[in-house]
Amino acid sequence: MSRGSTAFHNGMAAEDIAARAYEAKGGKVLAQRWKVPEGEIDLIVELAGVIVFVEVKARKNMAAALGALQPAQQTRLMACAEQYLAQKADLNTACRFDLAALDHTGRIEIIENALG
Repeated sequence: MSRGSTAFHNGMAAEDIAARAYEAKGGKVLAQRWKVPEGEIDLIVELAGVIVFVEVKARKNMAAALGALQPAQQTRLMACAEQYLAQKADLNTACRFDLAALDHTGRIEIIENALG
């Protein structure tokens, strides 16, 4: 398996783990890998009446995963979320941006309201 293929499959597995974590909290997955010209949102979940836009970061250790969300990517995520709300809900819908960080063991840490 090529390095790119391995990264793709690891990313899919990490997104599945994150989706299950939100479902365990009572969330409903609305979309995975939702794409628009502005970019892609890994996971969109409805949880307790709030639309949660989730960026999933999987790295060898938790510190690296927690530090992987860069400012330029945050800007793209907000633009994607705006498109999602305009198309699927409305711009007044309650929402937040979470970071789902995973280490190489599959341990997950969810940081709510992760965008600064």
